[in-house]
Amino acid sequence: QVQLVESGGGLVQDGGSLRLSCAVSGRISNNYAMGWFRQAPGKEREFVGTITWSGGWTSYAGSMKGRSTLSRDNAKKMVYLQMNSLKLEDTAVYYCAAGYRLGSSRSNEYAFWGQGTQVTVSS
Repeated sequence: QVQLVESGGGLVQDGGSLRLSCAVSGRISNNYAMGWFRQAPGKEREFVGTITWSGGWTSYAGSMKGRSTLSRDNAKKMVYLQMNSLKLEDTAVYYCAAGYRLGSSRSNEYAFWGQGTQVTVSS
């Protein structure tokens, strides 16, 4: 079992930055993918980006490419999502997830989920 706890969300102005953190506990191996997803009110959950636990290979959704950076610290068992140039439409609950399919952007291929952290971008 893998447990995930997100933190770092909050209220930020349009154009601002936030760094979300995901604390990982339990048994996690190098063949895991760590994903970030988000869900805005009334919308489906959507892919933000993913990073491999082992080698740090990353992939981003088009909407976040160039504005976000994924990283991980294996020793601390942490995954980070740095988001810059935030826009009003980035407002959502952001979720950290872990799964076995490296590089996947599909939420149903992630087996473990955190409780989410709210990001609100204001004008």
